[in-house]
Amino acid sequence: MTTFVDRVELHVAAGNGGHGCASVHREKFKPLGGPDGGNGGRGGDVILTVDQSVTTLLDYHHSPHRKATNGKPGEGGNRSGKDGLDLVLPVPDGTVVLDAAGNVLADLVGHGTSYIAAQGGRGGLGNAALASARRKAPGFALLGEPGDLQNIVLELKTVADVALVGYPSAGKSSLISVLSAAKPKIADYPFTTLVPNLGVVTAGSTVFTVADVPGLIPGASQGKGLGLEFLRHVERCSVLVHVLDTATLESDRDPVSDLDVIEAELRQYGGLGDRPRIVVLNKVDVPDGKELAELVRADLEERGYRVFEVSAVAHIGLKELTYALGEMVGAARAAKPKEEATRIVIRPQAVDDAGFAVTREDDGLFRVRGEKPERWVRQTDFNNDEAVGYLADRLNRLGVEGELMKAGARAGDGVAIGPEDNAVVFDWEPSVTAGAEMLGRRGEDHRFEEQRPAAQRRRDRQAERDEVTREFDEFDPFE
Repeated sequence: MTTFVDRVELHVAAGNGGHGCASVHREKFKPLGGPDGGNGGRGGDVILTVDQSVTTLLDYHHSPHRKATNGKPGEGGNRSGKDGLDLVLPVPDGTVVLDAAGNVLADLVGHGTSYIAAQGGRGGLGNAALASARRKAPGFALLGEPGDLQNIVLELKTVADVALVGYPSAGKSSLISVLSAAKPKIADYPFTTLVPNLGVVTAGSTVFTVADVPGLIPGASQGKGLGLEFLRHVERCSVLVHVLDTATLESDRDPVSDLDVIEAELRQYGGLGDRPRIVVLNKVDVPDGKELAELVRADLEERGYRVFEVSAVAHIGLKELTYALGEMVGAARAAKPKEEATRIVIRPQAVDDAGFAVTREDDGLFRVRGEKPERWVRQTDFNNDEAVGYLADRLNRLGVEGELMKAGARAGDGVAIGPEDNAVVFDWEPSVTAGAEMLGRRGEDHRFEEQRPAAQRRRDRQAERDEVTREFDEFDPFE
């Protein structure tokens, strides 16, 4: 059964915002006490947080769909809805967050580092918050915004100071088992190590971690064997240790050729050229291995490598290797730039930035894109004419109508607000003036419907009465 997973696709959904409430306060002797609808609650976020106790992405492999809770709707009596609970997902240290296209969204390193993978929707305003001097009793409320839906990829890159690389069965697992308290699986056949193993090593006052990466073979950088799956785990390491087998039974292999093959794979993978290297000639407790190590040592030192002859089984040369690694890790840590406190960057909106853009598409449709117009559309209840009129007022005050005129829009042209896959399309009817003061009775807006028959009948009767009055005033009984 799989116990280590270092790459998963995660489908996260933030909570939806609660709807605002349209309510009128009522009590004895005061049937219309004014609007008292509360606001909807905010939807919960989905947050990825580094947790040192988590070492694998196995939980998300089995349960890739995660959703935060929704905000509660507002209620009468000025009671706001409860906010949705944030969903905090613990991830291992060194997790990289990517989008579906492979673009890096966040690199989570360090305990407590967080990233909001999906933003919860805003709660809608109740009619109490929408009331004003001109609109004293709104008959509508704003809808809550839907939460974000994201498909992301999580990749784990092990955070270690030293990486052991080499051919399968070169003795990497045996070496990490004697350098640290790690207990990896050890056997006398290739690809015994199927997942990276971590061990903590102490060299004097320096404490560092060592990663045992599954064996590499020619073509690993192109996906052959297990190399491509786990080469990412050496990217964060400060020191690379080439573990070379001096007692291999394969006649076409020797330590120098093995080193050349592994270096070629590391170059093709990329990004590891600046890492300092150490060469470990392992299994020198075998007579033939000792002779081969002495034979190739001079050639490796001429290439600039520090060479150590060790035996994990006989515990030969381990102390010298440990302190050499501690020295190199200490130098790498000292060379790192000092981490500065996170700065809060404030980017004010430009004075001439309207916050939206109007474009004309090939089919003659005018499209409005912008954070505010799109959010306002999502929060509008199109079954309520007064709410639609309120949206028209907001868009007009923002300047959308003026920009449509500049773009060449005429009455009856199609206008879409939002992206292509989720837009509200309507026929544009420009108005010279727009405002809440143009609204008639609550729930009515003459800009979005024809005159009501009852109102027309009242006007007709008034016209008849005016005609009778005019005729009576003009009547002269002495003529």
